[in-house]
Amino acid sequence: MRARKVTAAAMSPRIDHHYRAIAYGAAGIAVLCVMDGVIKHLVATNNVLVVTLGRYLFGAAFALAIWLRASRPTLTREMWKAHALRGFVIAMAATSFFWCLSVLPLAELIVITFVAPLLVPFMASVVLGEKVRPRSLIAGLAGFSGVIVAAWGGDNFSPDNQRLLGIAGALFSAVTYALSIVLLRGRAGKDGAEAVGVLGALIPGLIVALPAIIVGEAPPASDLPEFLALGALAATGIYLLARAYANAEAQVLAPLEFTALIWASLIGFLFFSETPRPQVWLGGAIIVAACLWGAQKEKGKLLTPFAPGATPPDA
Repeated sequence: MRARKVTAAAMSPRIDHHYRAIAYGAAGIAVLCVMDGVIKHLVATNNVLVVTLGRYLFGAAFALAIWLRASRPTLTREMWKAHALRGFVIAMAATSFFWCLSVLPLAELIVITFVAPLLVPFMASVVLGEKVRPRSLIAGLAGFSGVIVAAWGGDNFSPDNQRLLGIAGALFSAVTYALSIVLLRGRAGKDGAEAVGVLGALIPGLIVALPAIIVGEAPPASDLPEFLALGALAATGIYLLARAYANAEAQVLAPLEFTALIWASLIGFLFFSETPRPQVWLGGAIIVAACLWGAQKEKGKLLTPFAPGATPPDA
């Protein structure tokens, strides 16, 4: 009996950290969904490239503050070169995602981009030479069927909207985000979280800066608080996720990604008068089931297609 008490006492800190990590992870997802809501508000009246630039401009400021607090880890020329491609991919993923926020309901867009984890094995096969498991192939096909279900029943062919383009853009965003995750795998352990965070904000910002200045107009001063909120929400959400992944395995936290549908539905309903269609919930359930099934090893152990601390997207 005494041995049992000792064992339980020894395990309690681990259990406490486990639940604390889940709380951090859930909070991080919620914060980043609020960020998506702010972006949706801004793209309604501002050029999407200007919003993308603002996201990374203010995000870089917070990332630099974290980098400075970490005693300025060296950013080598080799790091800049290695992260240039990933920065370009992130810029494409973010710009397409932000534009889709202007033409699709928030919950529907989130559901479609849920397919990103299913795409990672195929991207890893092309970029890293990893072998695609048959389970991943089946899960990918099932997940795509979920996208079709989620998109079914909407007003796809009305001449006064761009919904079909929005669905295509959401899939493009999912593909490019999956590619950014694969590219991150080769650098995260080597460069460190602070360097990855700084370069992941600075490089996309530099890439979109020129086209944003050319085609966009400066946002009104009244939008400055929202732009500041983008940087603060992004930094807070990523920090909370980093705390979560520091205290629990990625396979435990990965399913929390799907709580984004709940937050997106709530934010869309409260602030944008959006009510998700039943097909969106059904399609989301199919995609979630495909992701969880595809993440299983043959012996029942969960895999995660994301590097620790890499989710949600850099977008």
